[in-house]
Amino acid sequence: MGTVYRKTFTKPLPPGAIVKTKRRKPTKAERTANPDVTEIVERFATWQTRKGKTKTAPVTTGRDGTERIVVKSGTYIAKYRDGEGIVREVSTGCRDITAARAKLAELKRRAELVRGNVMTASEDRISRHQDTPLRQHADDYVKHLEAKSVHPARVKNTQSRLRRVAADCGFMRLRDVNASRFERWLLDRQTEGMSAGARNGYREAWIGFMNWCMKTGRLLDNPLATVPKADAKADCRRKRRALTEDELRRLLDAARRRPLHDAMTIRTGPNKGKAIAQVSEERRDELERVGRERALIYKTYLLTGLRKSELASLTVGNLELDGKTPYAVLDASADKSRRGADIPLRSDLAAEIREWLDEKLHALRKEALANGQPVPAQLPPETPVFSVPDGLRRILDRDLAFAGIPKKDDRGRTIDIHALRHTFGTHLSKAGVAPRVAQAAMRHSSIDLTMNVYTDPRLLDVQSALEALPDMPIDDSPTSEREKATGTDGRKLAPTLAPNDHNLVQAESIQDNWAELAESGQDTKKPRNSKENRGFVESGRLDLNQRPLRPERSALPG
Repeated sequence: MGTVYRKTFTKPLPPGAIVKTKRRKPTKAERTANPDVTEIVERFATWQTRKGKTKTAPVTTGRDGTERIVVKSGTYIAKYRDGEGIVREVSTGCRDITAARAKLAELKRRAELVRGNVMTASEDRISRHQDTPLRQHADDYVKHLEAKSVHPARVKNTQSRLRRVAADCGFMRLRDVNASRFERWLLDRQTEGMSAGARNGYREAWIGFMNWCMKTGRLLDNPLATVPKADAKADCRRKRRALTEDELRRLLDAARRRPLHDAMTIRTGPNKGKAIAQVSEERRDELERVGRERALIYKTYLLTGLRKSELASLTVGNLELDGKTPYAVLDASADKSRRGADIPLRSDLAAEIREWLDEKLHALRKEALANGQPVPAQLPPETPVFSVPDGLRRILDRDLAFAGIPKKDDRGRTIDIHALRHTFGTHLSKAGVAPRVAQAAMRHSSIDLTMNVYTDPRLLDVQSALEALPDMPIDDSPTSEREKATGTDGRKLAPTLAPNDHNLVQAESIQDNWAELAESGQDTKKPRNSKENRGFVESGRLDLNQRPLRPERSALPG
């Protein structure tokens, strides 16, 4: 069984099409089917293409009652029964019927091989995909990512990376994809100066695409599985740093004052650079409002760790500011991980956001009164909390310059919008927040990412941590060099030989205390941390910190 044909489908009437009626006598087959028919009435549409060519197509009535033209596909479709007994319809890609029949014969031959156990059904399914254009597979993969609700920006990047590599490497079919050609392409990009992170992005897109082809039965294995990953740490082009507490205060102050300062600054003439220009009260209020919003945007970044797109997605309906613990609801569609989250808000930040929304409501009511519209009782839930500008990166650069904060430090690490998230993570660690809590606040899947990537070691007080370690003298002197210099032992940790249930030390005493123990009937050979002797210690009758006069044998158990 097998045949080739061209599919028939309908399309709307082309612009300027003229519908005509044509009468003809019925054919022999039509008379056999309906002997009473003596005349066939057919309708045709005639129109001209953009190139001026005249075309004609039959006209039919669609389901909605409109007139549509009937057209046939340009290529032939092969219909046959495969090796599993399932009827398949496969596009041959051929416009010539002879070539289409040759393609059908090849498909039928493969079906016979499956029925004869020469090849498996899975191998047959994979072989059917080998002649499909790679672009069609890539489009199916993009639809798969969209169905998984992957972030649109990531879907767009994946699609562009697949198309670029396919065009540069000449990958036209799945069988054309190979590791050596892809590795040469990555090496050429490295020579051109592409960073390791960017090259890994292309590698990730293609390996993900090949893995999807395996899962959907288009490939037996991943031909790019052996392509090595570049070392992004050794070739990091954008190293971010965290801001210090002093820099944070200066940045927020600069963000609040700079819009008005720039408007008052004279650009030309003898007073160039002086902030003495006259600004109207209305304009001044508007610029001060812009400055407050910008400073509040930065503060929200620094106290929540939100990303730019996540902050821009927050609306009034996402805020819960009146409860005991204020928080913002991050929708799954805006969350990078696509899971959604509740973002806790510190009390002072929640209060400032509440004041900011009250100011927006006041402005909205004022505008409604001016336009003669109903005065709203509250802000609509879909109102954005902040107007996050697209050029926020450039605005941040100007605010840093105005605050006198260098954009790069002595090691070339820079400050950008995402560096504010690094600052959030760094100050969590600096404040002594438990790593697991910091990971939850950053919404990271790996604690290694929180501790090693989003924590700036320069801002951590490592020296104070070292000072908290116990003294470890290397001679017999009872006083260490640090004690001699400071006059104190300086230790914050408990003595390593302090008696406890897990540290059984020698039973030591002085003469008076030992005699008192003997008179009381206590066993002087019991360990000093025994229940009876601990009672004497707690009552102050036995001082274990005095230097012993007579050591006893160790009272280790067993």
